[in-house]
Amino acid sequence: MTGEELVEHDIMSLFEAARWAPSSFNNQPWRFIYAKRNTGHWDRLFNLLVDANKLWAKNAALLIVVISRKNFEYNEKPARTHQFDAGSAWENLALEASSRGIVAHGMQGFDYEKARMDLEIPDDFEVMSMIAIGKKGPKENLPPEFQDKEKLSERKPLKDIIMEGIYHR
Repeated sequence: MTGEELVEHDIMSLFEAARWAPSSFNNQPWRFIYAKRNTGHWDRLFNLLVDANKLWAKNAALLIVVISRKNFEYNEKPARTHQFDAGSAWENLALEASSRGIVAHGMQGFDYEKARMDLEIPDDFEVMSMIAIGKKGPKENLPPEFQDKEKLSERKPLKDIIMEGIYHR
């Protein structure tokens, strides 16, 4: 990423796209805790990352922690699809970013418990993931060990991920 800041309109458009994701009973369990670079909140989120992610995410314009409410708001019963629903919101955000020429990179490489404590996340929410967002920079700006990873990753063939009728290996 380039380190270039994003305009507020672009940032809010990403969250607006996420807001319209489908969810069970329209519960909308996802929440996004974000920090823009060069603000007082940046270090709090940046310091959650593992060292390997800090190497490249330091040039992001925005860092986000995704959390999801585990119970329905209307009756406090478990929302079994809250993770699925939060994933739909993340996907909407990522697609909107891509349509605007912005990189949105999801990560699991961060300290989940530190996120809960430092960001004061209540127990009725699950910490799901982090996202780094920014303008795409030249791969030569990355450390050499990351440059080789800057290509489309392979996908499993359909025969390995779809099954008609019943589960089979």
